[in-house]
Amino acid sequence: MFDGLNTVQPIDRQARTQPALVPAVTRALALLDRLAEERQPLPLARLAAGLELPKSSVHGLCATLLALGYLRRHADGSFSIGPRVMGLADAFIAGTGVTQEFAALWAEAGEVPDETVVLAILNGADVVYVATRSGKRPLGLSFNIGMRLPAYLAASGKAMLAHLGEGALRALLGDVELAPMAQRIGPSFKALRAELAQVRTNGYSVDDEGVREGVYCIGAPVFDSRGDVVAGIGMCLQKSPRQVQAREAQRRHVIDVASRLTQRLGGRAS
Repeated sequence: MFDGLNTVQPIDRQARTQPALVPAVTRALALLDRLAEERQPLPLARLAAGLELPKSSVHGLCATLLALGYLRRHADGSFSIGPRVMGLADAFIAGTGVTQEFAALWAEAGEVPDETVVLAILNGADVVYVATRSGKRPLGLSFNIGMRLPAYLAASGKAMLAHLGEGALRALLGDVELAPMAQRIGPSFKALRAELAQVRTNGYSVDDEGVREGVYCIGAPVFDSRGDVVAGIGMCLQKSPRQVQAREAQRRHVIDVASRLTQRLGGRAS
């Protein structure tokens, strides 16, 4: 894939087109990304090893981020993400049009769904929940804003992945180990591609206990005015014989919500 680019454009010219990155900023963001991926406090030594940087450099980065509130230090000296990052997350969510339209959709409809409806966007190989509409029936699951799940397992994630091109899909997941969560065996890339093809045909996706045992989820894609998939709608049900009959009605509801949100964004559901 890259050979063709190199033959068309000399390396020195290509390098000049790349933005000039500030090393200190790059290292600070890499440190925050590392902590976000680990989801647990890390000591200075592990941070330095993971970032392949001298301990002295990482110590300076941590001290600066700690002073600004982007890190917090625990009693054992380890570091984790600090509260200041929430302001960045809130600003991002507030500036995301699909999130605003999701909230407006429910405000105008004045309805409360039977089950909780979630809005998710792709962030790398994960989905991130950016909005929820609580339902009448409690599920026993909490969908916190900012929560991440593997996109290849979550119903909302598969709804979005199904509408990416082959190149974009491989760029996201080609180097990712498709590890299981609730399942004992993770999906192969070939099996995932076949499932995503079925999602495009059906117009909706399913997570049948892939993320959590006893939970069945349905997802549908949201498109913008250019026809690009920009979000996914998801709804989860407790998996039981009684809920089997409710799945069809909830499937229609998820598709309807995704379609209405697509229309609000100037798009047309496929």
